[in-house]
Amino acid sequence: MTYSKDSQKITRRELLHHAGRFSALASVPWIVPASVGSGTTGTPPSERITVGLIGHGVMGRGHLRRLAGDREVQVLAVCDVDRGRCEEGKQHVEETYAARSPGGDYKGCAAYNDYRDLLARSDIDAVVIVTPDHWHALQSIHAVEAGKDVYCEKPISLTIQEGRRLVETVRRYGRIFQTGTQYRSISTIRRVCEFVRNGGLGKVKSVFTLWGKLGRHLGVDSYAPLPFALPAEPVPEGLDWDLWVGPAPWQPYNNAYHRNPSPGVVPWAFHEDFGAAAVTWYHSHAADVIQYALGVENSGPVEFLHPGDGPYPTLTCRYANGTLLHLVDSWEMVKNLYQAVPVNARLAGNFGGLFVGERGWLTSMTTGGPIEGGPEELFAEMKLPTREVNVGDNNHHANWFEGIRTRRPTSCGEEIGHRGASLGHLTILAYKLQRSLKWDPVKGEFPGDESANRLLGRAMRSPWHL
Repeated sequence: MTYSKDSQKITRRELLHHAGRFSALASVPWIVPASVGSGTTGTPPSERITVGLIGHGVMGRGHLRRLAGDREVQVLAVCDVDRGRCEEGKQHVEETYAARSPGGDYKGCAAYNDYRDLLARSDIDAVVIVTPDHWHALQSIHAVEAGKDVYCEKPISLTIQEGRRLVETVRRYGRIFQTGTQYRSISTIRRVCEFVRNGGLGKVKSVFTLWGKLGRHLGVDSYAPLPFALPAEPVPEGLDWDLWVGPAPWQPYNNAYHRNPSPGVVPWAFHEDFGAAAVTWYHSHAADVIQYALGVENSGPVEFLHPGDGPYPTLTCRYANGTLLHLVDSWEMVKNLYQAVPVNARLAGNFGGLFVGERGWLTSMTTGGPIEGGPEELFAEMKLPTREVNVGDNNHHANWFEGIRTRRPTSCGEEIGHRGASLGHLTILAYKLQRSLKWDPVKGEFPGDESANRLLGRAMRSPWHL
């Protein structure tokens, strides 16, 4: 990755203009009414899971509607550093419950500015964390330490060090954790992944997934989030900007950071202090689906092969069994550059990957139409009820609720969430260092490579710390 000092001077107008061009990658609606995913319609109040929401932006609104619409759950509190967003969430919960109340009235949802006040409540069982990425690990750790079960949006960390500390804390306190990589919980995608995992393609030789550049949009040749500064603007009334920045390096307020487009990509994800670019938008989803299908969701690659000194034209991850994961800018590269599938193959969509094995090839993408593959007999063996991918057909929240009740692990627990985020973080490090890297997924380090190991963590702004 290369950029000049001048290229870091990005104006607010440029940032917002370019961010909108990523809408197709990151604005897919997936949170559906609770009636779709919950079979319980009459859970007594004493048996409901009590929940607090931390973060009420565009994604937080979707989660809140899912939670408030589920009769297994009682939402007791909403937290946001923006007073307007917080009050809006409180109002939605109370109006939803009032509509179900015999008296048509309900006033039982609290509103908090500081998430620590929400976590201090002993009557809240669990929290859903939907804040900007730089808060995910620390807030999850604090929630676990407060005795809460956690659903955290992806990626669950911004560094390898954060993710590992989160895993250790969840295990130490015995909490139930779910990572918000819900695409694996779509029934059609799950069937494809299980088929690949169980050897349906024979040995998987190659996998392909999307990893788009930012450079062509922001004037910088980079696959990674960037360090840039936006001009200071007055902080709006009701916004606690110091708490929004939290553990990240200080940046003055600019509306671009706090803007919450729908559809569209949240602009803070471009900034390396707050987000992880493609890892934030779609790559965590793809990493989870791919590593689930390969049976390595609790591990990871052993080598990252940079195109500058490696044998492949795009950055490639090699797993211990020899399977290669190629990151490509577009699906056409799979046909034209790697010649891995027939030229007439229909490849479209995101949030998954394309698997090429000894017996043929299969897609696991979402938002791009039906599952594709060949030869045709693979589909007869899979016995898919449908090749269509219905984003709303997922049980991700329900799986978390079941884990809370039974204390059994969820489908995307803390280790899986850490490994999915890590795949993207390690890829970013290979691009930053502009060279290939060997990785030990057991020890969580680059063997004998101190310059790379120094990038596995970062300091937090005082007084915040892991």
